[in-house]
Amino acid sequence: MTEPGHGGRVPADERLRRWRLVLGGDEADGTGHGLTGRDAAMDAALGALYGQGDGRGTAGQGGKGRSGRDRPAGLGASAPSVARWLGDIRTYFPSSVVQIMQRDAVDRLGLATLLLEPEMLEAVEADVHLVGTLLSLSRAMPETTRETARTVVRKVVEDLEKRLAARTRATLAGALDRSARADRPRHRDIDWNRTVSANLKHYLPEYRTVVPERLVGYARASRSVRKEVVLCVDQSGSMAASVVYASVFGAVLASMRSLATRLVVFDTAVVDLTDRLDDPVDVLFGTRLGGGTDINRALAYCQSRITRPAETVVVLISDLYEGGIRDGMLKRVAAMKASGVQFVTLLALSDEGAPAYDREHAAALAALGAPAFACTPDLFPEVMAAALEKRPIPIPDSAAPPR
Repeated sequence: MTEPGHGGRVPADERLRRWRLVLGGDEADGTGHGLTGRDAAMDAALGALYGQGDGRGTAGQGGKGRSGRDRPAGLGASAPSVARWLGDIRTYFPSSVVQIMQRDAVDRLGLATLLLEPEMLEAVEADVHLVGTLLSLSRAMPETTRETARTVVRKVVEDLEKRLAARTRATLAGALDRSARADRPRHRDIDWNRTVSANLKHYLPEYRTVVPERLVGYARASRSVRKEVVLCVDQSGSMAASVVYASVFGAVLASMRSLATRLVVFDTAVVDLTDRLDDPVDVLFGTRLGGGTDINRALAYCQSRITRPAETVVVLISDLYEGGIRDGMLKRVAAMKASGVQFVTLLALSDEGAPAYDREHAAALAALGAPAFACTPDLFPEVMAAALEKRPIPIPDSAAPPR
């Protein structure tokens, strides 16, 4: 065994130390190696979450004097002990690992309710998944915690806006300019590629040239609304991260004068949050994560609000587990597409890829010419740009559902 990045071999003691950290100190780990200091503290933090014990561990104690042989399990029931554990993992592990461990603690040890306490929220490493957990708890959240929760959510939202907003606006502004064609453009506004393509029938072989009888050009910048976008977002519990990203993107799109953006969230009921799009934090606290699903009803509402179908893009963000009328849902999508609406289904809008989803419904939508695939936040601007320009949607091979 060699040291990564070095030519020499790793000393035997160091190999035992590493295996001991990996194996967790169970009697069967076979290393016979004890841990002290920082190693023991790291082991205690890991053991509190992943160890196999009686659930009455000693998280937050830092592993003082421990041999590492009796790895604990459980974080206890009190907020102070969990807060100490959160402090420990932030000390010993990088931020990306901390976020994973926090997520596992919520899932494995049922710590969600402790997030209703302000001191807990101040100790956690905020990320998209934590925001989703907070939103699912919002109905049970006491007023003493709500303001702290809003602060945590706002920090995540602001970080996402810094990462995504500028590129999204630039990409979509270019798409809107290209999609608004002028029939009599000025010379500097001529789109030569499209002009040549539109006039190929006027090719003169003897001169080896195309006579452009019709010029195609970019329209000059306008303050008027050119396109309408409807984001229709499933707020069932499995779509938490997608709801967060959709809210941020909705606010970004709403800030563009040439786009009229509508944000609709749904479970078995439908809520229009368009009037809150100036603040995505308000949007998020207007959602109610964890309900059922009635896609047909949500699409019926969205369809009723479309006034310029040929200039409208509808983005359904859902895992497609329909609790309403399946045939009704598909008929609505078919009707919207027949009227000229550009329709896209995102099975997820998150960094994790496709979740579990209804494959039969995804295949049925694809057969209607409405692609259904998982989309990362970084790809979303390109997807929207393609939809606005009415060109093929860039679907990554890894994101498309099998047919």
